[in-house]
Amino acid sequence: MPRHFLVGCFAEEAGVLEAVHRLSAQGFRVYDVHTPYPVHGLDEAMGLRPSRIPVVALLAGLAGLVGALLLQFYCAVIDWPLNVGGKPRNSTLAFVPITFELTVLCAGLATAGAFLLRSRLFPGAPARLFDERATEDVFTVVLRRRDATFDAGEARRLMLDSGAYDVRLKEVGP
Repeated sequence: MPRHFLVGCFAEEAGVLEAVHRLSAQGFRVYDVHTPYPVHGLDEAMGLRPSRIPVVALLAGLAGLVGALLLQFYCAVIDWPLNVGGKPRNSTLAFVPITFELTVLCAGLATAGAFLLRSRLFPGAPARLFDERATEDVFTVVLRRRDATFDAGEARRLMLDSGAYDVRLKEVGP
């Protein structure tokens, strides 16, 4: 079943912020906003929750830290103990470089993986652009038409009053 979207194109970021504020104040839910560069304050205007990706990075970093310490302790103390100049086998200072590297590696890989999964940017995923110019120099505000109570005329008027130069209905297949 095709989905219907109302797409407004803007030339500058001030119009996008104003449109998002006006649409939210009138009860419209903004489906997405595409910008050529990050716009300060847009997350708050859209009502997005803070990202949980830093939590993923922290947990993966802690897992890398614990795993590195356990692996080095097992290898140096239990599996293959060596007497190196009379030093203790579980010399924690010797474990620091590898522990640091594995902590950073696990946190980085988990962060990248969580971002790609959450964004649905897996290999072979089709691009979901509502306007071909959105990646160059055009700002787009996208509203999704979900039910019969969606007032496309009012949404169109709010976008045009905010500075949109083009507002059109787009149908996206299943």
